[in-house]
Amino acid sequence: MKRSTKRRQDAPNLPRRKVTKTTVGREYAGRFRPSMFVTLTCDSYGPVRGDGSPVNPAAYDYRRAARDAVHFSALIDRWWQNLRRVVGWDVQYFATVEPQKRTAPHLHAAVRGAISHDTIRMVTDATYHQVWWPNHDEIVYTDRLPVWDMRSKSFVDPETEDALTDWDDAIEAVETPAHVVTFGRQVHSKGILGGTEESGRHIGYLTKYLTKSTGEVVVADSARLADHHDRLHAALSVTPCSPRCGVWLLYGIQPKGATARTTPGHCKGRAHRRATLGLPGRRVLVSRKWSGKTLGDHKADRKAFVTRALAEIGIEKPQPDPARLSWRKVESNDPNLPPRDHLIMHAIAERITWRAEYDRAMLAAQGPPGDTETSAIPEAA
Repeated sequence: MKRSTKRRQDAPNLPRRKVTKTTVGREYAGRFRPSMFVTLTCDSYGPVRGDGSPVNPAAYDYRRAARDAVHFSALIDRWWQNLRRVVGWDVQYFATVEPQKRTAPHLHAAVRGAISHDTIRMVTDATYHQVWWPNHDEIVYTDRLPVWDMRSKSFVDPETEDALTDWDDAIEAVETPAHVVTFGRQVHSKGILGGTEESGRHIGYLTKYLTKSTGEVVVADSARLADHHDRLHAALSVTPCSPRCGVWLLYGIQPKGATARTTPGHCKGRAHRRATLGLPGRRVLVSRKWSGKTLGDHKADRKAFVTRALAEIGIEKPQPDPARLSWRKVESNDPNLPPRDHLIMHAIAERITWRAEYDRAMLAAQGPPGDTETSAIPEAA
């Protein structure tokens, strides 16, 4: 594969500074350290109405919309990388990926530190992601799909029985990117100060979809919008989402790691589901140094909070002694192994008990009805 590492000629160059270890922005007037709220979105694929449905569905670029949605997360990762190199410090963020009315994904991000709007715009215009995959513009197999050959341990043409192009061979032949993802012209950035009414409103933008599944958000309330979703889903159904995606077989390419259980033209990835319409699996994006704690630290904090809340209503959870425990893998023929359905029911009963105990602790902490002096207790993670 002749993969180029040079910047594209149609993308502007970016200044580059050495990234320092600091994760906070500049302080102003000796006491103000403002942050940013940034919104990025995909490019336009054609004019749309107020409800998000295309003005002309036949001219709407569903293929590019599907590919951009599949690779949107990679584009976001590249944007953060470019931003850090330009500003010269380790920018931290808390972000969510949400669907627009036209069902294209867009990003809301709280960014620690103040960055000029011109810099945000410059980085956005210069950021792109090249997809160095085999060309997948023309579908080869529609009616008669490739079949698995037990002798060669590969998929073959249903008529000629010739083996399909191996993934590594297909990648080796790539000379140009199969797709290039860029952001749209709509870029919003705004400086905000913590503790203000405006910061609370922007935090609401970040959190309003956290408790909802994608299926609850992407809802068609008109026939036109439902048709738009159907067309986008049809494009996503024939858009490979990874090197191991079974959709590659439609293009005469054997996906990486294909086996007899691989179904031609079918993949269980989120990108192909009608309920998600290509929205990335990672809808909440948090940089590792945003809170100054590791994942283990956060788990320990949650455990300490729940343990303390239960202790206040008289429920003491015994702490296991690692020195007295030894773990080993249980063999399937072990006579002491309980039946699987018993294990599952035990786990369900245990979870129900834990939930009931936690609810009791929260009700006790809230006090009697009408008591306004008690503070709100957060939901356990």
